[in-house]
Amino acid sequence: MSNSVDPGVFVQISRPEGPLEDNICTKTPEEGLKNSEEGPKKRRRLHPAWTVAAVAFLALVGAAGFRAAPGVLMVPLQQEFGWSTTVLSAAVSINLVLFGLTAPFAAALMERFGIRAVTAVALGLIGAGSALTVLVNQSWQILLTWGLLIGLGTGSMALVFAATIANTWFARSRGLVIGILTAGSAAGQLVFLPFIAMLAQDPGWRQASLLIAAGALAVVPLVLKFLKNSPADVGALPYGAEEPSGAPSVATAAPESAEPRRNAAVRALLVLRSASRNRTFWALAAGFAICGATTNGLIGTHFIPSAHDHGMPETTAAGLLAVVGIFDILGTIASGWLTDRFNPRILLAVYYQFRGIGLLVLPLLLGSSVQPSMIVFVVIYGLDWVATVPPTAAICRQVFGADGSVVFGWVFAAHQLGAAAAALAAGAIRDATGHYNYAWFGAAAMCTIAAVISATIRKDAGRRKPAAVATASVD
Repeated sequence: MSNSVDPGVFVQISRPEGPLEDNICTKTPEEGLKNSEEGPKKRRRLHPAWTVAAVAFLALVGAAGFRAAPGVLMVPLQQEFGWSTTVLSAAVSINLVLFGLTAPFAAALMERFGIRAVTAVALGLIGAGSALTVLVNQSWQILLTWGLLIGLGTGSMALVFAATIANTWFARSRGLVIGILTAGSAAGQLVFLPFIAMLAQDPGWRQASLLIAAGALAVVPLVLKFLKNSPADVGALPYGAEEPSGAPSVATAAPESAEPRRNAAVRALLVLRSASRNRTFWALAAGFAICGATTNGLIGTHFIPSAHDHGMPETTAAGLLAVVGIFDILGTIASGWLTDRFNPRILLAVYYQFRGIGLLVLPLLLGSSVQPSMIVFVVIYGLDWVATVPPTAAICRQVFGADGSVVFGWVFAAHQLGAAAAALAAGAIRDATGHYNYAWFGAAAMCTIAAVISATIRKDAGRRKPAAVATASVD
């Protein structure tokens, strides 16, 4: 009889309350399709490129400690050992020359041995050079520690490192990433400079040197663990890249840019030979040489001694440079964002001209106390400090393609040669005249030259790749 059938059993069989193993019994085709489409969205996670970028940022912060040191430690060393400004400027110049000349070879070494290994060795050299500085008592020894060891280390961690990370790990937002990583150097200055200035006063400059060493070495474990060499190492594509249809699995496919291992020095030199046939390379190199002269070479090395000449306490002048570091971070990230959207050559021309105006009026602003006009200068100069890096790296990538990172290394070498020349020349001017005024005025004139050179870079530079670039490869 129908009345004897238990309704509960009937309902349980026809509409189960819990899912059965066979999902076809519980889901319509439309529901299954909807869930399959929603599944990948729920599994989204942070792309590994951003983890690599974060570790690279920290590495640049740790390597940047010495960039804040010469201007702060110059006066204490002079007072203890009686060395002239020219001698200490020579040590900084050696550092800056090696800082620049190491960069293109470091880019090639990163291609040959991997980003992680080169970065770890570079941080070790910086730490060793800074730690050994506490033992110096002769002028040639400061040339060895400040110049040779730290120069080689910081050169391998130069801004070409940021370009290599961006070009290797990112297919999209490269300008923004280069801006953020470049800001790591500014962040390092911001982190270390106030503490270096305080330690240099009490208990002394040796403790300040040990702080720099500790900052560089502290990042090494993070680099060894998290700084992967390429997206293929983690079975991924560069951020923003799309896998071609029908392509093999990312985890098993060889990276598109994979090349046979080869001699890094030969590759760097061949890329230089190829790039030197392109006038855009020389325009970028000339502009970047002036960029280095007016940042690391002049302001970074001699701003604090110059302010001290006007009666300003060293800690106060160091605080002003720290403010430069704060606005450098903002300006460089903003410059990266702008580079992704506007013509980079126009950005370069504007940046250089604004910097020249600031240097022209700087002698009128220096005094024994900080005036509002000096704050305005510090803010503007900070925003413009290395804002030139993202557009310069972008032009290198546009014009020279896969060789862009190594080419940028050579352009950066020009940056540091200009910085070295300015650091030495400004020290000699100070010893000869008793002030830095001629150094400031000369730098302002050079910035105008850089603006004109940048504006004359061809508008179609980013849309053509010279055939000569292809000869840069080595079999």
